[in-house]
Amino acid sequence: MSMTKADLVEAVSQSINVSKREAEVVVNTFLECVVGALNRGEGVELRGFGSFRIRERGPRTGRNPRTGESVEVAPKKVPYFKVGKQLKELINVSN
Repeated sequence: MSMTKADLVEAVSQSINVSKREAEVVVNTFLECVVGALNRGEGVELRGFGSFRIRERGPRTGRNPRTGESVEVAPKKVPYFKVGKQLKELINVSN
């Protein structure tokens, strides 16, 4: 099971003792800041957690799975997340 945005809002709300509406503003602001930085070509680094970056994929020739026909795929930018060392260690702690 995955944590949803609503679950995150609930956790923030309980953690800092604010309303869900206020917690939602906090979560949305954080996400907007990350997306804005990536759109400007900047990375976002959260020490101990990880970093968000943009990777550029070049043009390539793909294949239409239905027809088998070759298709040119345009270059594009994709978001990438690299896990930080501390987070990796916290997840791999023996219980």
